[in-house]
Amino acid sequence: MSEETVWLEGAISVEAALQGNCRKVSAVYVQQADGRRWDKRLARLRRLTDEAGVPLQLVDESFIAARVTGQSHGGVVAAVGPRRFVTLTELIAGRERPFVVMLDGIEDPFNFGQALRSLYAAGADGVVVRPRNWFTAAGVVARASAGVSEMMPIAIAETAEAAAEFFRQAGLQIAATSNQQAISLYEANLRVPLFLLLGGEKRGITRSFLAQADLILQIPYDQPYFQHSLGVVASAAIVAFEVRRQRAYG
Repeated sequence: MSEETVWLEGAISVEAALQGNCRKVSAVYVQQADGRRWDKRLARLRRLTDEAGVPLQLVDESFIAARVTGQSHGGVVAAVGPRRFVTLTELIAGRERPFVVMLDGIEDPFNFGQALRSLYAAGADGVVVRPRNWFTAAGVVARASAGVSEMMPIAIAETAEAAAEFFRQAGLQIAATSNQQAISLYEANLRVPLFLLLGGEKRGITRSFLAQADLILQIPYDQPYFQHSLGVVASAAIVAFEVRRQRAYG
């Protein structure tokens, strides 16, 4: 394998990579095992690999162990190439009311992957990241996101401000979360075309970005004395599903 080879671990991640078409899958490897529990998994993997023209090989435990970082692989790994990113234009092309989220400054790959999972489940059209991002830890992110990282359209922008300017010119409103000069998430109109910035656990969102945002959203709490910010995983889920609720039922 070349030095650019990335190893994805677990059937969910591998199946997502085969279906997501965002990177080349060179081969899939399955640990040989006795028992019927492998029948359905092998049948599904064989169908997907056959459809994608990817070889599937049965290997021993030592082959798998030498290529994994955790214990949740379930005896399935895949050798894949670098991720292919889309353009900012492609994230919104053909969409009447696009909903795009930028995940910026997230310090933990598990949090990044879990935030992606929530955004995908809620129907976000795509995600923007900076050039330095957690896709260098593709195996961890794929597991944390339940394979979503291999399915979600992802684009790159140098800065949050650059992404916001691009989407503003394309007709999207610019939104961010904060507890300063904000309106309740549940009072805001989220049915409009929307670009949302979610900041990381430590740095948060800069004042300069908040100053140019069209919407500053606050997630209301039921405990008046709790003033701490929610983590990015919770914030992503709450905001994204409110966007979905408003657009589907509002």
